[in-house]
Amino acid sequence: MSRSRQGAARPPPANIAAGSSRSAAQPGDSGFDAQVALGLVGLGVVGHVLRSRRLYEKVAVAAIVLGALRGIGHDNRVSTMARLQAWNKREVQRLERKAKREIQGLERKAKREIQRLERKAARKRPAPTRATGPRRAAHPVTVVPEHD
Repeated sequence: MSRSRQGAARPPPANIAAGSSRSAAQPGDSGFDAQVALGLVGLGVVGHVLRSRRLYEKVAVAAIVLGALRGIGHDNRVSTMARLQAWNKREVQRLERKAKREIQGLERKAKREIQRLERKAARKRPAPTRATGPRRAAHPVTVVPEHD
């Protein structure tokens, strides 16, 4: 039902007791008795809920759902770790193959350099021996006669 009289939405003016600075007790004010009554009603609701079969069904469903989600999360972590380990293994193999190729390339380059230096040394004049002496001095040298 709706109220149709004027000012129905406004709260009623406060009743002030004569000779008092506080408002008079309102019908809805809660005292100790009202708190006890609310507590008893709350206990009754809790008792009713605990006796309810629906509550236990919902708790069981929630436990099953949480267990399933936990299992899914575990499987997800396990599969992620397996993929990560497989990727890491492939990456290590790739890097090992790359290092091996680089080593082989450096070995070939060193062999070519050795061959080049050997060819260059073979084209060079033979080094002077003790018996023949120097053919030509690289720097002007003052020859000192030997005394016999």
